[in-house]
Amino acid sequence: MEAVRPVLLRVCRVVLVATLPATAWLNAPEARAQAPAAERAPDTLEERVRACIGCHGVQGRGVENVYFPRLAGKPAGYLYNQLVAFRDGRRKYVPMNYLLAYLPDPYLMQMAQHFARLDPPPLAQPAVDRPAQQLVDGRRIVTQGIPARKIPACASCHGAGLGGREPGIPGLLGLRADYVSAQLGAWRYGLRTALAPDCMQVIAASLTEPEVAAVSAWLASLPVDPGVRPAKTGGALPMGCGSQAR
Repeated sequence: MEAVRPVLLRVCRVVLVATLPATAWLNAPEARAQAPAAERAPDTLEERVRACIGCHGVQGRGVENVYFPRLAGKPAGYLYNQLVAFRDGRRKYVPMNYLLAYLPDPYLMQMAQHFARLDPPPLAQPAVDRPAQQLVDGRRIVTQGIPARKIPACASCHGAGLGGREPGIPGLLGLRADYVSAQLGAWRYGLRTALAPDCMQVIAASLTEPEVAAVSAWLASLPVDPGVRPAKTGGALPMGCGSQAR
């Protein structure tokens, strides 16, 4: 039990810090006034989202060798949609579902815009040890799609540099293979859903398990170009996608 206690305390601290912004934002000035000034954290958005650091790294940069993705620099619309999806249960991950349960839409948008503006240096990508043919197959699907089965190339939506597209399509660089594979799997089996029309559910459900593994491996093998940012404009998408609804 003693070994578990520090972990529990850290979890409780994250929960408390994460819920303080909502309390402050939802008008509790009398509580703030009663607390000694030395005990009150600065009332800034950066301080309010400090609870995110434990998983997503300082400034949303990401954390080496773990599952959690980088938040910094992703389109604000995408980040907002994910925060709402976690809050409303369309994405399933208990800590996120719990922390966001009572936060209102305007506050979630502020959080999304905060991380979208950040641009910390990317983390070094770990080497991907996968069969050469698997990487070749992944590159082909990402850049060309599978025309015979009407599966569009990842690059046709996520951008030629895979840096994402405003307002709601994320970049695909700097993600671990197991993370990409898990998200595609979640879409395939309905554990993750997006605004209708849910284009990613259609695409992910059309891929075979080996194709998911190939796409995940090749994306994870790419270096992160710090100069790549989400495209502001782009051509028509190959299919309807609710995440791009303004």
